[in-house]
Amino acid sequence: MKVNGVLLDTSFFIKFLNDADPLFKNALEYYKYFLSNDIKMYISTISIAEYCVGGSISELPLRNLAILPFNLNHATKTGEIAKIVFTKKGKLKLLERNVIPNDSKLFSQADV
Repeated sequence: MKVNGVLLDTSFFIKFLNDADPLFKNALEYYKYFLSNDIKMYISTISIAEYCVGGSISELPLRNLAILPFNLNHATKTGEIAKIVFTKKGKLKLLERNVIPNDSKLFSQADV
């Protein structure tokens, strides 16, 4: 299966841009793999906003990323995904954390 691209989320960039993070090396290797295999890397405007809470847009490697704006078709799909998440609240077993509204938006962008 050919991969059209990857949507990298905020947690990826937090790890990738902090060489003291335990997962920095993993993130760096993924980044190199995507570059060397011509896999297009996307960053959502949502992830940019989240990253800028604690960091600066100038830290992001935007020259190697396609910026994906959150559009009407993403909003429509988010409604479908969020409805499932919210109706299953407390029933979905996630290992590390709860799904937050921005996650639903990113899932929608990746799906669309």
